[in-house]
Amino acid sequence: MKEWITGRNPVFEVLRAKRRHVFRLVLAKGIERGGHVNDIIKLAQARKLQIEEVPRNQIDSMGVNHQGVALQASAYPMAAMDELISEAGKRAEPLFVLILDEIQDPQNLGTLFRSAEAVGIHGVVLPFRRTASVTPAVVSASSGAVEHLLITQVNLAQAIEELKAKGAWIVGLEGGAGSKPIEEVNLSGDLVIVVGSEGSGMRPLTRRLCDHLVRIPMRGQVDSLNAAVAGSVALYLALQTRQK
Repeated sequence: MKEWITGRNPVFEVLRAKRRHVFRLVLAKGIERGGHVNDIIKLAQARKLQIEEVPRNQIDSMGVNHQGVALQASAYPMAAMDELISEAGKRAEPLFVLILDEIQDPQNLGTLFRSAEAVGIHGVVLPFRRTASVTPAVVSASSGAVEHLLITQVNLAQAIEELKAKGAWIVGLEGGAGSKPIEEVNLSGDLVIVVGSEGSGMRPLTRRLCDHLVRIPMRGQVDSLNAAVAGSVALYLALQTRQK
């Protein structure tokens, strides 16, 4: 299956990551060739990819916020569960995995992917159903960061049990009364952070499988953060702990 990736950063990262087959690069006529546009052209030429120049309005049908750049590429390459686990060994680091339980908004998913890549996560686990997947819109929302991640879609309960068997602690974000402040939990070893859906949070089974339920410290008047913000904060708190 082929799809159009649009926008300068997403197209640049697809070409730089070299994980997809690429077929066509389309640029708007008259586009300024500075910044990432020059980089995109060089990467395309290195892969002997034909570059087409077309009227800007012709790219409008390929995706929103295209910035005059569109790349036709193969579908996003999903990873296997064991690839995520072995990635920690390759880097000689404690396991660091993010599980997203039914995140359905593409913008939230893209934001979480971008944060996960920035903190050096070894992989992201998605469920089979009731989730946004890695669509061109999500690639755009992640600013192309998703191209450098290992992402798998599996049965979450089975994935959690497998990760527990590898010695990982499962830490779920939960704002309810049964949770504890995240700073009271050791985030430095083999770790899985679980973020639930935007509305109802984690599903009951996922929640029961967690070793710890934690909440983000809040000092203002609002009583919650959205899933993408809360997940990103938790990832950076874990990174801070793991760097010490």
